[in-house]
Amino acid sequence: MSEPEAADTRSALLTAARRLLADHGIEPVSLRSVARAAGARNVGAVQYHFGNRDGLVRAVMAPYQAAVEIRRDALLDEYQASGGSAVLPLAAALVRPWAAELATVEGRQYLRILGHALGQIPPMEDLLTSASLVRWRDLLEPLLSPNAVRLHRRFTSLRFAAYELAARARIDPSRDNRLFESQLIDLVAGLLLAPVSDETRRRALSRTAPAPAPRPAGQDRDRAAAERSPRS
Repeated sequence: MSEPEAADTRSALLTAARRLLADHGIEPVSLRSVARAAGARNVGAVQYHFGNRDGLVRAVMAPYQAAVEIRRDALLDEYQASGGSAVLPLAAALVRPWAAELATVEGRQYLRILGHALGQIPPMEDLLTSASLVRWRDLLEPLLSPNAVRLHRRFTSLRFAAYELAARARIDPSRDNRLFESQLIDLVAGLLLAPVSDETRRRALSRTAPAPAPRPAGQDRDRAAAERSPRS
C-alpha cells in the first residue's frame, strides 16, 4: 500500500469509528465493524493503524482533545492573570472549551464519545489526567471545602458536564447553545459549592473510619463459656 493510500485508509477508519462510537458507545463497537463501515478489506487495517480499540478511540478523540486543551489553558491563564479566587470562572473553564465543539458535526460526535468514555467503569484515565484538567483541579481545590474535596466533587462536576454536553450534542444542531452553556456553567458551580449535609458527612466519615481490630482466636468462645458458667 502506498503512503497516500495508507493515509486515505486511516482517515476513512477514523471517520467511520467516530460515527459508530458516537452512535453506539465504546464497548459495542468492534474493530471489525469499523473496518466494514470504512470499506476496509479486513480488521487488520484497523490493527495496523491503531493497534487495538483503545488506540482507535484515542486517535478519534485526539484532535478534539488537543483543541479543548488549548482553549481551557487560555481560560485558566486569564483566570490566574486576573488574580481569580472564585469558582464560577473555573466552572466556565471546564464547560466552555467542550461546549465550543457543539458548533460542528464532528465536534458533536466527539462530545457524545466523551460522554461514553467518562461514563464507563472505569472511565478513560487519559481524559481525567490531561494537563489542563490537572491544572483545573489544582486551582479549584483551595476554593472547596475539605468535605467537597473528599467527596470527589470535582470529578462529579466534570462527569456531569460531559453527560449534559453529550446529551445536547444529540439534538437539533441549529439551536442556539448560549443559554444552555451559561446554565450548565451555573449548575457546575452550584454542584462544586453545594453544602455537604450532616448526614453525608457522617456517612463519609463512617466509610473512612478504621475497621475494629479482630479479636484473638477463641476469644468469643471463651467469653460465651464464661457467661454460661455459674457465678460465684
